[in-house]
Amino acid sequence: MKSKWIYILSIIPFIGSLGLLPFINGITIYVFGMPFIFFWVVIWTLAISGFLALIYKLDPKNREEESE
Repeated sequence: MKSKWIYILSIIPFIGSLGLLPFINGITIYVFGMPFIFFWVVIWTLAISGFLALIYKLDPKNREEESE
């Protein structure tokens, strides 16, 4: 059951950072002084770190090593 969530959590950053990039490319607004495309890449770079930390915590192999 948890391995299913690990696979889903590993696909979300790929879809968000690269899969939606062609749709975001046409937006011409600025967020915090950055073009939206650059803001999108920066936000997903930070979000990927969070997803990887969550995957690490959910992985049962890592829990076995911590208990030893």
